[in-house]
Amino acid sequence: MDFMGRSVPNQQPSRMAAAQEPVEPPRAERGRRREKSDWLTQGSRVATNVLLFVVALLVAAVVWFIYSSSPDSQSKFVDSSKLQAVFLNTGQVYFGNVKSFNKDYLVLSNVYYLQSSNSSSASSSTNSNQNVSLVKLGCELHKPYDEMVVNTTEVTFWENLQADGQVAKAVTQFEKQNPNGQTCSSQPSSSDSSNPQTQASTNKP
Repeated sequence: MDFMGRSVPNQQPSRMAAAQEPVEPPRAERGRRREKSDWLTQGSRVATNVLLFVVALLVAAVVWFIYSSSPDSQSKFVDSSKLQAVFLNTGQVYFGNVKSFNKDYLVLSNVYYLQSSNSSSASSSTNSNQNVSLVKLGCELHKPYDEMVVNTTEVTFWENLQADGQVAKAVTQFEKQNPNGQTCSSQPSSSDSSNPQTQASTNKP
C-alpha cells in the first residue's frame, strides 16, 4: 500500500480565524462609551437627590400643617391681659379669661355671657326692642363655679377683646360695682348694684 502518496490535509481557514485575538474597538469609540456611561450615572444621582429633596419638603409641609392647625399652637396667641370671646358651634358665646388651651379643651374663668329679652315698642306694635345684658356666671339655678372647661371640638373660633369694647367696659363696670365678687340674691333687681346682670348695650334694634 502506498502510504507516501497520501497528502496531509491542510488546516482549515476557519480554525485559524477563530484562533485570532478579538479586534478591539478604536480608542475614540471607547472614550465615547465611557463618557456616555458617566453622564447616565451623574444624571441618575441628580434625579435621586432632587427626589429626596422634594420628599423632605413634603414631609416638612405636612408636619408644619399639623402643628399650625393644632390647638396647642393657638395658646401663644392668648393675651392674658385681655378678655377673650369664645364662640361655640351652638351659637352661644362666652367671655372671660382663657387660662389653658390644648388640643382637647380650653379652660375659661371669670365667665360672662349675653342674655337678651324682647320688649314691645310703644311706637309700633309690630316692632320690638332687644335689651341685651351681660350676665356673670355663678348665680344660675345650678350654682356653677366661675370656670368653664370647653371641648375644643365645640369651639368655632375665639378672639382677644379690646379694652374699649362694650363687653370689656361692661365687665370693668361690674367689677367696680362688686369689688368683693358677685353676690347672688333670690330675686335680683335691675337697680341693685349686686345684680349679676350689667347692661352691655342699650335698646339694640
